[in-house]
Amino acid sequence: MDELAELREDYDRVADRYVELGVGDLAEEPWLRSVLVAFAEQVRDRGPVLDVGCGPGQVSAFLAAHGVDVRGIDLSPRMVEHARRRFPAVRFDTGSATALGVEDGTLAGILGWWSLFHLPRPQLPGVFAGFARALRPGGLALVGFHAGDGELHRTEAYGGVPVGWTTHLWRPERLAELLAGAGLRPVLEQRFAAAVPQQRPQVVIAARRV
Repeated sequence: MDELAELREDYDRVADRYVELGVGDLAEEPWLRSVLVAFAEQVRDRGPVLDVGCGPGQVSAFLAAHGVDVRGIDLSPRMVEHARRRFPAVRFDTGSATALGVEDGTLAGILGWWSLFHLPRPQLPGVFAGFARALRPGGLALVGFHAGDGELHRTEAYGGVPVGWTTHLWRPERLAELLAGAGLRPVLEQRFAAAVPQQRPQVVIAARRV
């Protein structure tokens, strides 16, 4: 079984517990909400937006509530089921960061909101290049990552659900280099300290299609 297939199975397995625990809930994240509001202001009324790795849909729904024409895709069919149930006014489909399923130059915006950190490091430049191809000139990409060096490995998550996850930590400056190399010029970098000791610092980067 390839890595994406294993990842799909893992997220199908954890999806119910993920939703039950409210993972990714924006209600207690005012700083992250402020970034998303700024992104919405930049892309609203300029064309469609794709939320890549949307999970159970909360970020897509937040953007839709701010007037964005957004569609979410996720590798996990079970996550997509939850997203459709929770937010029926927003379109959700199965899909992958490595195969976006959109025509080149059609998007006003694209997000990889903490959804790309499982990708093997050699794949990330190609994913960013795919983001750039999908965007219209001047379109905006927004990505969020765990910041740092090395990898974290997990064999269980969300209360004991078995998984086989590798989280790749990225230095913000390296992410900016990869985005620029793909034709996406960084226009914002926002770093967030770890809220509790067991968490990692976070980074959000917005980059514009040149």
